[in-house]
Amino acid sequence: MAVIFHIPGPLLVFTHGQRRIEIDSSPINVAEALDCLCLQYPGIRDRILNEQGEIREHVNIFVGKDELRYLNGAATELNDGAEITIMQAVSGGLRGLAQLRHPERNSLAS
Repeated sequence: MAVIFHIPGPLLVFTHGQRRIEIDSSPINVAEALDCLCLQYPGIRDRILNEQGEIREHVNIFVGKDELRYLNGAATELNDGAEITIMQAVSGGLRGLAQLRHPERNSLAS
């Protein structure tokens, strides 16, 4: 059973520039697939998983079009040909946008 990972730009340095990585070792769930990916590309582990081996808070992982947090987490079972997309969360908000548009307000907001 093959599983395909889609790797975001910031992590390409750890996968030798490969955006699409196929894992052929028949992982049963996302946790096993991530283990396989990390064995193949060790540098990526610390960017995706924390010290306890859990997915980092600001890393979003999708199986197909479904976000892992709304499935069964890392225990989510995989079908043959499953596609896993790794994305780094983007944070920010209106306050940051307002400060960019109106820098004169920065001193007033403090």
